[in-house]
Amino acid sequence: MKKQVIILLMMISSLTGFAQNQVTDSMLIRISEIEVYPEYLDEYLEAARNVGATSVKEETGVVCIFPMQTKRDKHQIRIVEIYASMEAYRKHIVSTHFQTYKQGTLHMVKSLDLVDMNALAPTSMSQISLKAGTNK
Repeated sequence: MKKQVIILLMMISSLTGFAQNQVTDSMLIRISEIEVYPEYLDEYLEAARNVGATSVKEETGVVCIFPMQTKRDKHQIRIVEIYASMEAYRKHIVSTHFQTYKQGTLHMVKSLDLVDMNALAPTSMSQISLKAGTNK
């Protein structure tokens, strides 16, 4: 889990190149709240890990896709998604790897809620990776 947190922090630190107004005005920041049917949990977790890693690696407009599992209920998944722009998000949802994930997991998902967010302190995001590097 520590390795995953460090990876998330490194992805968020890539926001340093954006001016503050770009972060607040043009980026899409979202938390996907997902409940997975118990019988598909392991399969879903693998699909979520793969699509997140592939998206960040292959799509320049995908700043962060970080899937997490709640501790209180392992069937509850949260995915932090940060896109450079709405256009980057539109490109992402038509990508082959996302469509493979979406179509392959539809039957696994009991519920899905996409919650768009506003960054309250966008300029502090670049400091996260600096702090993570000191907590080895």
